[in-house]
Formats: sequence, structure tokens, C-alpha cells
Amino acid sequence: MLQFFLVTGILAIVGSRVASLVVLEFCLRAVSGLLTAGPETRKFLLQLLVQSQFSLGCAISCSLHFLHEGASQRWLSLLLAAALSWYLAKKAAALLHHVIALYKLHSSQRYCGICISLLTSGCYLLPMLSRTMVIAFFVAVLASVSIINQQFLSATEALRFWTPLTICYTLLVVYMQEEQHRLPSSQAVLNAVVVRLGGLMVLMLTVGRWADVFHILICFLGEASCLIPNMDLLDAASSQDEEDFTMYARRDRRQTKEKQHQR
Repeated sequence: MLQFFLVTGILAIVGSRVASLVVLEFCLRAVSGLLTAGPETRKFLLQLLVQSQFSLGCAISCSLHFLHEGASQRWLSLLLAAALSWYLAKKAAALLHHVIALYKLHSSQRYCGICISLLTSGCYLLPMLSRTMVIAFFVAVLASVSIINQQFLSATEALRFWTPLTICYTLLVVYMQEEQHRLPSSQAVLNAVVVRLGGLMVLMLTVGRWADVFHILICFLGEASCLIPNMDLLDAASSQDEEDFTMYARRDRRQTKEKQHQR
């Protein structure tokens, strides 16, 4: 509950301009990482889903800001989004507690609809989350570009902003990918957050405003509040345990079907 209200408050404070930059940076990092991941695409995708929490919040904030621009009661849309997020978080937490306590028993006895659904359809969760993320960030990228371009009075001023931004983050993405191969997953992610937001703050000191610098400092707190509680999940995404569990679940289903046919 504390994490939810903290992240919600940070997203309410961060301006749409900085939130747009966070979204564009995350999308650039995601696309370049997927193109260079090679055989580790699945592991990179799992890590990306864990790392995307604060960026996804910025994406929703940018999209709502763009879609409701000019509305007199625009803050109501943010309140509705926060309420929906709270509802989904409560349902996910209830499902997590149920699985931790009863999944092993219910999946073997096969009398719980929730556990049977997870056993038979669990392999579709990751593709569904991936598609949802792609749609959310696609809309957010369009909204982010529009929000940022509204700040410029001429094409020359826009070019002066976009050129160093693109060069800076292309170099940062290359550097972070090399760091991820040398360091443990959780440490590499924390280093990447500091480097990314630090580079963005330096850029805002040269071509931005003081309010943007303050909002980037707030983003440090937002990223930390999302990543630090999930360090174990990042480490798990980097291991082979998830793949081993998937293979075990498939083998268990296969053996169960064979026993049913024998009966």
C-alpha cells in the first residue's frame, strides 16, 4: 500500500515533459535490447517486464495527458487510472497469496478453477503481458512526441533538442548493454537507472528547464521505489528457474494425460 501511494504521488508530481522523455528512453532501450538479445531474448523480455513499472506509469500518464488535453476536469482521468491500478494490484496480490498457499495442492487434486487455469493456460500469460505492454507504449510514444514538440516554437529549436537526446541515449544504451553482461542482473539494473536518469538530467541542464531537472530527481525516487522491492524478481528472471519450471509443468501435464488415457 505504501509503495502504491508513493508511486502514484510521484507520477502526479512528475511533469508530462519529463514523463515523455522517460517513455521514449525506455522504448529506445527496449527496441535496441530486443534486436541485440539474440538467444537471450526471453530472459531480456522477462527483465524488461520487471523494469517497466515506473516507465509504464509514465506512459499511462502521458497518454491520458494527451487524450484529455484541454479538458476542464482532467485530473479525474488520473484518479480513475489510479483507482483501476489499485483494483488490479489487489486482485494480483490475492492471486499471489492463493498460489503460494494452495497451488501445489489444488493443481494436483484438480478441484480449483484458478489453479487449473494457471496450470493449463499459464504459458499464455507472458505473451499477453507483452502484447499489452507494446500497445500501451505505442500509444505513449505518439503522445510523448506530440507533448514534447508542443514546447518548441520552431523546427530549429526542436532539432537542437532531439539531436543531442538521440545521440546521448544511443551511446547510453550501448554502454548499458555491455554493463549487463559484466555485472549481476540486479546490480546492472540499478547502475543502468542511475546512468539513464543521470544522462537525462545532464541533458536537461543544457537544453531544459529547472523544473525538468527537479522532476528527474523525483524520477530517481520513483524508479527506486519500483525496482528495490523487486530485486529478487529480477534475479529470478535472469536464472533458468523459470524455464525449468515451464518444462516441469509441461512434463507434469503430459504424464497426467498419459495416466488418464491408461485409465
